Amino acid sequence: MKLSRSQMKAKLETAAQELIETLLEWSETNTAPSLREIEDEVLVLRQRFGQVLAATVVEGQESQQPALTPCCPNCGEALRYKGRKSKKVESRLGELHIDRGRYWCPCCESGVFPPRQAAWFESEKVE
Repeated sequence: MKLSRSQMKAKLETAAQELIETLLEWSETNTAPSLREIEDEVLVLRQRFGQVLAATVVEGQESQQPALTPCCPNCGEALRYKGRKSKKVESRLGELHIDRGRYWCPCCESGVFPPRQAAWFESEKVE
């Protein structure tokens, strides 16, 4: 189901609060860190928050199952809905964990994740 603006905001605020707590705990346990150590920790947390931002927006873009049946990018046949599945996706922000609808083609046995943005992800064999 597509996330509403308030649901997305709540998810992002929760993630931000968790990262702030992580930084404060790190700060309390690392007395007299160097500037480089502080930067290293902040960069890790910034990357994690960037991943949460991207994954939340991507997840919020798709409804549970589109009204129109998507077509296979390989052979053009109608894809079958296989339910929701979590997937790890490498992006410029690092690894994203995304929960999206999954489709597969009974004709050429390729999978698409997600269907409306097939260019984002490579097709793959479905087991």
